[in-house]
Amino acid sequence: MKHKLIKLSGFLVLLLTVLAFVDQTLALDRQMKQEKLEEPPTHAFTSSMNGALVLQGGGDILPEIWSRFVGLAGGPEANFVFIPTADDPTDPQNPSQDEFPTKNFRRVTVLHTRCRMQADTEAFIAPLRAANGVWFGGGRQWRLVDSYLNTRVQRELQGVLERGGVIGGSSAGATILGSYLVRGAIAGPEIMMAKGYEEGFGLLKNAAIDQHVDTRKRENDMAAVITAHPDLLGIGLEEPAAIVVSGDQLEVIGAGRVVITDGKEHDGKRYYYLKVGDRFNLKTRMKE
Repeated sequence: MKHKLIKLSGFLVLLLTVLAFVDQTLALDRQMKQEKLEEPPTHAFTSSMNGALVLQGGGDILPEIWSRFVGLAGGPEANFVFIPTADDPTDPQNPSQDEFPTKNFRRVTVLHTRCRMQADTEAFIAPLRAANGVWFGGGRQWRLVDSYLNTRVQRELQGVLERGGVIGGSSAGATILGSYLVRGAIAGPEIMMAKGYEEGFGLLKNAAIDQHVDTRKRENDMAAVITAHPDLLGIGLEEPAAIVVSGDQLEVIGAGRVVITDGKEHDGKRYYYLKVGDRFNLKTRMKE
């Protein structure tokens, strides 16, 4: 009997020790969660500090925007990749010179597929591994999602930035580069948030990018997205405008304006404008 009491006592001591450890672990977990809640949100910035992004609002692309993109790639002798997949129909053998002036460069690969299996092959991604500049043409965002999201193509885009290259796009080709995808619905671009088509390539983190803001009267459209996802920064591009993003710095170039939606009111509106020449800090979300 005495032996059994000793064993029971030892078991109780062990049980109390375990319970005390579990209680301490839970308390630490609660503390860490509370500290995380108290942290300010992580704001938008590029996924690499080395490269740059050039995002344009659609329509005609001004010469100074092309010049900046080409310069960031290293000049006209650099290796370029043009991806026209957002458009339909598209002819990779005879790409639109308005979408990307392939005839201006010596080293250009037109990369296009609608097959995810092909997008994961070594042969398909090889041009991206040598690219200094990549440009996405306009069209519909969902086609880019269906072809390239979470494939080796997306991973190689990150590699372009890490090597100090530049990635750009116009219209749908700009929107896909954000982390949150707006107007991705197959049913139509008027739908801002579409289940299954809300994830972009994430080269500009914690950001949603809209385009054709001026010609299609979209200034207020981003407000609903930011209300639903308050950690995001909404960036709307007028057609003549573009932004150049490097690290946490954004610069407006071209013509027209950029619409910023940050979840706050500005003179009674849910957005405000940046103009050409303005610089904006994506980390602090403040104009500089």
